[in-house]
Amino acid sequence: MKIALEEAEKAAALGEVPIGAVLVVEDQCFRGHNRVIMDADPSAHAEMVVIRQAARAVGNYRIPGARLYVTLEPCLMCVGAIVHARIARLVFGAWDERYGAAGSLLDGFGLGLNHRPEVTGGVLAPECGALLKDFFQARR
Repeated sequence: MKIALEEAEKAAALGEVPIGAVLVVEDQCFRGHNRVIMDADPSAHAEMVVIRQAARAVGNYRIPGARLYVTLEPCLMCVGAIVHARIARLVFGAWDERYGAAGSLLDGFGLGLNHRPEVTGGVLAPECGALLKDFFQARR
């Protein structure tokens, strides 16, 4: 999660919403952060960035056994990608009561889908939340 926080800090420095992600696939570690603004791509969330990197590297859209670490609870779009990629474990930092789809706003994994990863939320939540809070306060 500390690597994901480093990625979130990179995003903030680039003017992106500070969310970082790390996807671990066997002995490989894929790092990324939000790129929505710089890529002019509404789907370039940190989770999507690392899932795309890993899928290309392994040559398959399914990445069973992978572990995803992200600084903010994933939205519904990212939960869908996690399900389709068959990611085994999701660990996230801050809860997102507005858009979170891993338990806050809704439990996207409990919608009768054919895959449900192990989910742990709240890891380094104070640090992850503070980064987001500071970013948005500075923009006011």
